[in-house]
Amino acid sequence: MSLTLVQAWTAARKRLEAAGVDGPVIDARLLVEAAAGATRADIIADPHRALTDAQAARFDDYVARRARREPVSHILGRRGFWKIMLNVTPDVLTPRPDTETLVELALRFFPEGRAFSVLDLGVGSGAILLAILAERPAAKGLGIDVSESALAVARENAANLGLERRVALLRGDWTAGLGEASFDLVVSNPPYIRSAEIAGLEPEVRDHEPRLALDGGPDGLDAYRVLAPEMLRVLKPGGRFLVEIGFDQSAEVEALFRAAGALSVSTAKDLANRDRVVAGAKGE
Repeated sequence: MSLTLVQAWTAARKRLEAAGVDGPVIDARLLVEAAAGATRADIIADPHRALTDAQAARFDDYVARRARREPVSHILGRRGFWKIMLNVTPDVLTPRPDTETLVELALRFFPEGRAFSVLDLGVGSGAILLAILAERPAAKGLGIDVSESALAVARENAANLGLERRVALLRGDWTAGLGEASFDLVVSNPPYIRSAEIAGLEPEVRDHEPRLALDGGPDGLDAYRVLAPEMLRVLKPGGRFLVEIGFDQSAEVEALFRAAGALSVSTAKDLANRDRVVAGAKGE
């Protein structure tokens, strides 16, 4: 007897629930859609459509991997972020909705039609930088990452989005080697998880995300100590910076940027009302 779309969705949901997966309903639907080449509308309008043998085998593989707590983004090799679709591999941090708070602020600071330059430190998949450039056709950007494997993913994403002519992607250690270059906007989503807390993270993060993108040192603030003075150094007078933070790091990160000379330092909350982005400016 052939497996139908609705049967596949129900079976996947139950299996993922039993495995302790967070959000099993959505994950089950995504896996069914990908395995069967279906859309959400297909599942609703034609729930009894049968999967082919090849689709059923692919579906079983996807669900088994998710039950072992492999992220959906790694299984499917892609993840939606803001208004763009990105390729994702184990070499990069999976883009998260929380980070869209940073993109939203950047677009608010730099309205459509304005030409400006963006520097993304620790660019990873390119999520932040490419989301901004996709919304602001007059902007250009530079992304830097210490991982060549991450840069390869970002380059592929830039090409897929038709943004490769407006973005440069370079291997480097934060701002080292930038010299006298300066930018209107500097952004970063650095590693900020305390080293001792990584072992207690969800398996999807602990076992599948690059530790380099997670480990912020003993107090989670190692990257910010480097970034605060360096971001101010490479900002143009009057330029803006935006950094993602852990939900309980606002006071410490704000203090580091104020000590580096930043003005108008404040913290923005994400949709869950948690502190998420520290923003500020360089004096004129």
